[in-house]
Amino acid sequence: MPMDWDKLRIFHAVAEAGSFTHAGEQLNLSQSAVSRQISALEESLNVPLFHRHARGLILTEQGELLYRTAHEVFGKLAMTEALLTESKDRPKGVLKVTATVAFGSTWLAPRMREFMEVYPDIELHLVLADRELDLSMREADVAIRMTPPRQADLIQRHVLTVHMQAYAAASYVKKMGMPKTPEELDRHRLIVYGEDERPPVPDTNWLLRVGRPPGDPRRPAMSINNVYGILQAVQSGAGIAALPEFMVQGSSELVRVLPELEGPQIDAYFVYSEELRATKRIAVFRDFLLRKVADSTF
Repeated sequence: MPMDWDKLRIFHAVAEAGSFTHAGEQLNLSQSAVSRQISALEESLNVPLFHRHARGLILTEQGELLYRTAHEVFGKLAMTEALLTESKDRPKGVLKVTATVAFGSTWLAPRMREFMEVYPDIELHLVLADRELDLSMREADVAIRMTPPRQADLIQRHVLTVHMQAYAAASYVKKMGMPKTPEELDRHRLIVYGEDERPPVPDTNWLLRVGRPPGDPRRPAMSINNVYGILQAVQSGAGIAALPEFMVQGSSELVRVLPELEGPQIDAYFVYSEELRATKRIAVFRDFLLRKVADSTF
């Protein structure tokens, strides 16, 4: 008896979500409906697909095998759909781009008006998130990432090198003074990225360690788990923070703190799936992005 595609789709969603409830929310189905479909699939295959625990669901060995195959099949179907809808003449259709919150909101979004005017038939979706979306499952078509992709089947192109530097509002410096050495940061209010989420770039809280003995970092005055939020706090005069240079371009209210102090350099990559190599929407977006980066002063 062939497998039911609907049940397979529901199984894949449950395996991804780790619970019937979360999968149901994504599929717009009740928890009991999802549970019934999984039980029916297990009955038709005559194997258990999940271990059911109070903490959630864990795939059985047979479930892992089915999940890997379903993941590959649904990914390939999604890619094929994208290629089939591609116009033969001019780029058209949906293009979903994911980027970090900081880069997407402060640098990328303001430049999209020109792209939309040049390519009016492309329906553009920006998905700004500091977590990595799964390109093989078409959570997005392309990504701009601040770390090299871990998946082997993704094409990556180096786009730019991001410089991290320390900044404060002119109003903060007027009130609290300008630190002359890294050691003087001990007497200042530092704003850092919160530890409850994985930061969008590595070593983002380096300001807590410069000018300190190894293993003895400063305590921050405040943490925010969003770089755009950190920018807003710094602009308000709340303290000093490390920010990527692209976020403060053209800002008159922010001043560079300890100009000789250079934070970690971060390489940004343009990433997309191998199956979309021939897609015009991606090619024109990549060329537009590289042109805009070349025009920038960082």
